[in-house]
Amino acid sequence: MSEANSGAGRVTREQRGAIFLIGLDRAGKRNAFDSAMLEDLALAIGEYERNDELRCAVIFAHGENFTAGLDLLELTPKLVSGGFKYSDLGIDPWGVSRPRRTKPMVLAVQGTCWTAGIELILNADIAVIASNARFAHLEVLRGIPPSGGSTVRFTQAAGWADAMRYMLTGEEFSAEDALRMRLVNEVVEPGQELPRALEYAERIAKAAPLAIKATLRSAFQARDEGHDAALSQLNELLFTLIRTDDVREGVMAMMQKREPQFQGR
Repeated sequence: MSEANSGAGRVTREQRGAIFLIGLDRAGKRNAFDSAMLEDLALAIGEYERNDELRCAVIFAHGENFTAGLDLLELTPKLVSGGFKYSDLGIDPWGVSRPRRTKPMVLAVQGTCWTAGIELILNADIAVIASNARFAHLEVLRGIPPSGGSTVRFTQAAGWADAMRYMLTGEEFSAEDALRMRLVNEVVEPGQELPRALEYAERIAKAAPLAIKATLRSAFQARDEGHDAALSQLNELLFTLIRTDDVREGVMAMMQKREPQFQGR
């Protein structure tokens, strides 16, 4: 197990084998995203992307809350001056700008999860939340629209009626509501969200990394460019992968009734 200390000190990093734990670490401010934390999270995602040893990231939060969203006291002057854009982050954890990430992201969520926290969930692949998690889209009460992708993804996941109810009113909703609206995968007892997220990550880390990347690429293409565009590329993805060492290893492991050892080749 090893740790890295790069970045602005707003998130922690920990490598556990092929899994990269990224912890939001501004608990005294309810993990609200100031510009330094936005940048540090993007840096951590970039480190994860570039490290071939890492196959799945788990994002969690230190303290009692996941995040209170954007720290508008600190960010508003930058937003007014045009000094902050998600595209400036490089690899954007919210997925509202390119380039897209190529590796899986699992979230463990507890307590308050407002605005940018909801939008981080909507760009993740798997989200496990504690039963005490509470959600709210408060942007319109602060004079701005949801800016991290919810106007597109919340409506797609939950349907127009539920998404607009919460985005237009700022009304709070519960963990059970989040599950019902298909924003998350699973609700667990408080304290079990991170262990359960790690279970998902361990299963992902055992799968073929090239196939995982191809699956994400196709899904992102469908989301960004439409289903027809993604479908038109599926055969090319399959034919590219079928000649890799990982496919041969997967077939041999199945025949020999053993766990495959994928190398990403």
